[in-house]
Amino acid sequence: MIVRSLQLTDFRNYSALQLALGAGVHALTGDNAQGKTNLVEALVVLSTMKSFRGVTNDAVVRKGTTSAFLRADIAHDDDREFLVEIELKTAGRSVAQVNRKRITRTRDLLTVLRTTVFTPDDRDLVHGSAAQRRSLLDEAMVSLDPARHDAINELERVLRQRNALLKESGYRPNPSTLAALDAWDAKLAAVGDEVGHARAELVEKMLPYAQSSYFALVGDECSLTLTYDAPWREIGLAAALQSSREDDLRRGTTTVGPHRDDVVVSLNDFASRTQGSHGEQHSLGLALRMAVHHVVTQRWGTPPLLVLDDVLSALDTKRASAVFERLLAALPYQQVLVTSAHPLPPSSRITHWLEVTAGTISPCTQDER
Repeated sequence: MIVRSLQLTDFRNYSALQLALGAGVHALTGDNAQGKTNLVEALVVLSTMKSFRGVTNDAVVRKGTTSAFLRADIAHDDDREFLVEIELKTAGRSVAQVNRKRITRTRDLLTVLRTTVFTPDDRDLVHGSAAQRRSLLDEAMVSLDPARHDAINELERVLRQRNALLKESGYRPNPSTLAALDAWDAKLAAVGDEVGHARAELVEKMLPYAQSSYFALVGDECSLTLTYDAPWREIGLAAALQSSREDDLRRGTTTVGPHRDDVVVSLNDFASRTQGSHGEQHSLGLALRMAVHHVVTQRWGTPPLLVLDDVLSALDTKRASAVFERLLAALPYQQVLVTSAHPLPPSSRITHWLEVTAGTISPCTQDER
């Protein structure tokens, strides 16, 4: 799939933008705070209806306005064409259309445009909290099967309801509270088993790609393992919830289930989150993101739009050049957008150079940068 054109109105610092795009690697250069990340953020919003920066509509709608408009013309490999249009509102429900027909489910956008986003924070996929690794898996599962979006939302809803009931009980549950808890346990067990199984399967699919991606980045033979850590799966969530009920009532929260699972990333039998070096964690974070990109490409037969948002900023020139070349050599892609506030390493892979200045974009050459 290729995004052929992008139009933005009142999105971040873009009052009005019309940009032609195409296949290949697009380098977006310019000083900080000029709009490079804003541009690639818009493409991700067109895919998911949400920002990868984790902000609300108030943050992306240009100051002084109440709505932002995003439009993209997208071509698929089978010659199908799509027009995706989104209005993000600061008040009220945002609106999305595909080929002029309103869609009611965000997941439907993923059948039109899929994105893989690398950021400088990808080290946190290894070094950070378990919640960040769970989010990686859940986002990947939805990319692989948009219907999983409903299961993940249902898991979150049931957990909220069960936790509210536990808090209200005050560790003195009456018979009606226990009956209600039984009902929520049954719902949680059903959706929790589904999500946990899907995550574990995804980790298995990711492992060989993570291993090959890490080797491609660092050039060293290492023993990389990924383990989906979910002890409750040994007996099933229904039995685990029953065993933990007394503790759950005492604490007023659900202590077992998919919302507490983790992915253990190990390098040469050492847990990388606590024992890996900064460089190892950074490379492993990239390898995890690369693994998801490979799995999604395998599932759909075409790679997602690839976004490399300032991923070379923390590296010296020699290391940045090596990582950039190895990253693109190891990943399947049709269209790539690379942002950088620093000079990008010389590369024959870059086919388009664009200068971003205060919400305007103009073609340039590598020499001009």
